[in-house]
Amino acid sequence: MMTLLKSAKIIDQSSPFHNKTVDILIENGIIKEISPSISSSENYKEYNFENLHVSQGWFDSSVCFGEPGFEERETISNGLKTAAKSGFTAVAVNPKTNPVVDNKSAVEYILNKACGSATKIYPIGSLTKNSEGKDIAELFDMQNSGAVAFGDYNKALNNANLLKICLQYAQNFNALVLSYPQDNSIAGLGIVNEEVNSTKLGLKGIPTLAEEMQIARDLFLLEYTGGKLHIPTISTAKSVKLIKEAKQKGLDVTCSVTAHHLTLTDDELKSFDTNTKVLPPLRTSKDIKALIKGVENGTIDMITSDHNPIDIEHKKVEYSNAKNGTIGLESLFGATNTVLATETIVNALTTNAKNRFNIKQTPVNIGEQADLTLFNPEGENLFLKENIFSTSKNAIYLNKPTKGTVYGVIANNKIEL
Repeated sequence: MMTLLKSAKIIDQSSPFHNKTVDILIENGIIKEISPSISSSENYKEYNFENLHVSQGWFDSSVCFGEPGFEERETISNGLKTAAKSGFTAVAVNPKTNPVVDNKSAVEYILNKACGSATKIYPIGSLTKNSEGKDIAELFDMQNSGAVAFGDYNKALNNANLLKICLQYAQNFNALVLSYPQDNSIAGLGIVNEEVNSTKLGLKGIPTLAEEMQIARDLFLLEYTGGKLHIPTISTAKSVKLIKEAKQKGLDVTCSVTAHHLTLTDDELKSFDTNTKVLPPLRTSKDIKALIKGVENGTIDMITSDHNPIDIEHKKVEYSNAKNGTIGLESLFGATNTVLATETIVNALTTNAKNRFNIKQTPVNIGEQADLTLFNPEGENLFLKENIFSTSKNAIYLNKPTKGTVYGVIANNKIEL
């Protein structure tokens, strides 16, 4: 079947049609024609969306699906459908599973379960066996089986020498190493940002120092070893400064920030809503300003949802006992679109992120495979429960204002709209 998108404004700096409003004709998953007007034929499936914008498919560098082991939270199948409806044609999935993805069989299992979806899955292998931070996992074998990077999700590597060895070893096959930024000896038993609100509410705090010390340590190690380092989900103003200085030195380092850290402060804690319990914790307006500036000037390379489904049994409990995590695929664009320019968001979800994780670029151009995200950047909305496609409903953005609408994706020779 031929698919015709009418009056689509293309947002893709790698495309010769960037910022032009055109019709796009797709046949068997390939873009056949792009022109100001294409006449519809009887066998064309035509789509007319309000204020339609099209970019190359978005990529989220940090999502969790429960399968295997936590299928009650999210299966791979439903997770990929959620990603597609949220505008993502590719996701990197963390090894937060049971068993942990620390060997090639586990990588191959995830890839096989994802066959036939509009959204492609890219497994992140565990950096250490069982994500315990003691011994290096089978990195080379996992990369040969399809893993795109290696890290222990939301677990800091306390052993500096082990990270040094990982960075040295990974260079032999040009692998990307992820290091979660938290010094556990400083964070202690903290559960929220250490600031005025934590004191007022009687909640144990995690100082920004915990993140910044770990980043400083990791950057020193990277300077010593060489290699490729990615620091996921930074959250403080000083973290942005440290990474900017490292890049100016020529170190091969990238970082990401979550949509909720770009838009929400620790004032959210006053509700004691356990959906606000995330790691790293929500910080202050000063941090938000620095993070937004970091995305705008390229210090922060990519935006992520850090999508982390948690079942109700582990969220509808006392705040101190609740598990960390929020779902975020469905709300990422609408949330970030309230504080960033649309083109900035698209760049942070496409070119920058894909390059780092070695994922093929697919510009919106004639002859290219259709790997498209369809959206409308205008319009004020509230993020409601009916906007959630995930099995788990632990959404930090529930009942909060968003801007814009995601229509879905055309990718992998499939349509999810």
